[in-house]
Amino acid sequence: MSIFRSLSTRAKEDELMDDFSMGGEELSEALKHLRRLNKIFGAPGPTRYGVEKLWKDIGRPKKLSVLDVGAGSGDVNRKLLEWADAQEIDMKITLVDLTEEACEEARLYFQEEKRVQVIRADVKSLPERYADIVTGSQFVHHFEGQELVDIVTYMLKTSKFGVVINDIHRHSVPYTAVWLTTRMISRNRYIRHDGPLSVAKGFTDKDWIDLKTKLNHSTMTYSWKPLFRYAVVIPRDR
Repeated sequence: MSIFRSLSTRAKEDELMDDFSMGGEELSEALKHLRRLNKIFGAPGPTRYGVEKLWKDIGRPKKLSVLDVGAGSGDVNRKLLEWADAQEIDMKITLVDLTEEACEEARLYFQEEKRVQVIRADVKSLPERYADIVTGSQFVHHFEGQELVDIVTYMLKTSKFGVVINDIHRHSVPYTAVWLTTRMISRNRYIRHDGPLSVAKGFTDKDWIDLKTKLNHSTMTYSWKPLFRYAVVIPRDR
């Protein structure tokens, strides 16, 4: 993965993590290194922002269930639980991923946290209105075109009140920063390949406007958050 590439349109090539047949110890290591990247780049912030926005919109309930789709090891939810503690919210979080490696990492990471459960599943197989709020952190950039519209639609159906998307800004600055950082902190090929590629598969304002149009969703909002991310909030029509 070169440090020089065009970012004028979203990249279409698959990430290594998209090949679920590979897996194994190398993928488990990559998930650990990804937690370091998330910490360096402040990954939890947009998710917390979006959940708090929806929570306020629905009347600040004292109980709240969250479904994190494509969660990996689910580390961004640590800050969400801290926020729930500060607001005295009884929060339950379900982490969902397609790979057993991700689910096992999540179980280990949250083994002392009774408010978090982990299930291996596809969001498309989950019941309608499964959780109050459905989140996806660095998840939807794996999809493009109609597949992107379809996966967000499934996420909306699985929620009671709406969806929060936390994903990457496609821009030369974050691309260069991630390219350099992955090479400083890891020799893992998943991290070195998928880290920069995930930025190249990321979004700009134009992409979110296009998604909003295709979803025909007038109340969807998006806002840029540091470092190099978007917080997208899509209330469910009730």
